Amino acid sequence: MHQLELGLIADANRRHLIRRESDTALEARIKSPETAFGMQAVAPEVLDLSNESDATLDMYGITHDNPTRFGWQCLNGRRLADQGVRFIELIDTGSSNNWDSHGNMKDHGKLAKNVDQPIAGLIKGLKQRGMFEDTLVVWTTEFGRTPYHENLDHPGREHHHQLFSSWLAGAGIKPGIIHGASDEHRIGVAEDPVHVHDFHATILHLLGLDHEKLTFRHAGRDYRLTDVHGNVAEKILA
Repeated sequence: MHQLELGLIADANRRHLIRRESDTALEARIKSPETAFGMQAVAPEVLDLSNESDATLDMYGITHDNPTRFGWQCLNGRRLADQGVRFIELIDTGSSNNWDSHGNMKDHGKLAKNVDQPIAGLIKGLKQRGMFEDTLVVWTTEFGRTPYHENLDHPGREHHHQLFSSWLAGAGIKPGIIHGASDEHRIGVAEDPVHVHDFHATILHLLGLDHEKLTFRHAGRDYRLTDVHGNVAEKILA
């Protein structure tokens, strides 16, 4: 989209908005083309790693000739943060050969090896730039793995939403601690449980948002990310 076209659209949208009462959804829609244009303008430079030093690439476990998928994501995540991008999502693996290890839990070993160095590189890179204290890093999944299988000799494991681990680092997080513990069979939470609503409430708190006040109206109802639940996990806050 050219600058002239963007200007014409913005002018028409502003005149459309003036004739109506304040509408945050409409205002957001008007902002979308401007945001997209800004992304198109800077993305090629941000995603170009040709000027990065060998030492920086090595920190993320990649090279100019072999920018591996997750290492590339982590380095570009840091570069996007450099440009002021406020929310960045990194996802390891796709729909196959991933962490969904119903077949064999040993697959997690090689997958962990693939992400370990890039994650460390991302945190180190943020610290080098003085950004770590202002950046919240959240590492999580949608569920864990059962410590058992219905077939005794089966090497795989099933979905386990009752218990799994996530970690947070950076802005507002107390470093070097473990919060919560499983029972002796790794089936349930035995100490300091954190529900997903608590997890979301804590993240929002660290972003400066009150999860009880952050509501969105949809289909005539007010919705909250934490529904009618959620407590901030105060013990992990710095």
